[in-house]
Amino acid sequence: MVLIEDKLISEEIFSEEFVCNLSKCKGACCVEGDVGAPLDENETKILDEIYDKVKPYLTAEGIESIEKQGKWEIDARDGDYVTPMVEGKQCSYVTYDAKGITKCGIEKAYEDGVIDYQKPISCHLYPIRVKEYATFTAFNYDEWPICSPACALGKELKVPVYKFVKTPLIRKYGEEFYQTLSDAADEWKKEFGSK
Repeated sequence: MVLIEDKLISEEIFSEEFVCNLSKCKGACCVEGDVGAPLDENETKILDEIYDKVKPYLTAEGIESIEKQGKWEIDARDGDYVTPMVEGKQCSYVTYDAKGITKCGIEKAYEDGVIDYQKPISCHLYPIRVKEYATFTAFNYDEWPICSPACALGKELKVPVYKFVKTPLIRKYGEEFYQTLSDAADEWKKEFGSK
C-alpha cells in the first residue's frame, strides 16, 4: 500500500492494466451485481434534483423502479447510499444503445448538455473502489471476471489503472492529487518494476 496524504492506495492501481472494452462486455458492470452503484451522500441530493431531466433517457422498467423505490436507496447490508435496481438485476438508470451496449441515462443527459453532472463518481472511477473510514480513505482495485476484456485490452495498450481513471480522479480529488499519485506510481515502478 502507498500512503498519499490520508489516502491509502493499493499497489494494484499501479500494477494492473485496464481499459473498458464495451464492444466485448456490453457494459455488464451496470447490469450485474447484487446492489446498485455506490453514491456519495451529496450525490443523493443531485439525483433528487436532476431526475426529471434524466427521466426521458431511461427505460420504462428503470422509471417504474425509481418511482417505486426512490431515486436512491440505502444498502441494508452496510448503510451505504446506492442507486436503485430493476428487480435486483440492473441499475435503474441504465439505458441501451442500438448495439445493445449498456449506457448510463444520467451520462447521456450530461452528454446532451441537459445536466452538468456526469454520472456517479463510483461508476466513473471504476475499477477503483473508494471507501472512506474515520481516519483515512482506501483506494482498492476491484477485480471482477466480467471485466476480463478490459484487463486484456489494458495489457495490450499498456494502460495502468491509475492512468485509465485519470479524468475521474481529477474530477473527485483535483489535479494536484493526481500529479502526486502519478509521481508515486513512477517511484513504485522504479522500485518494483512494471508488469
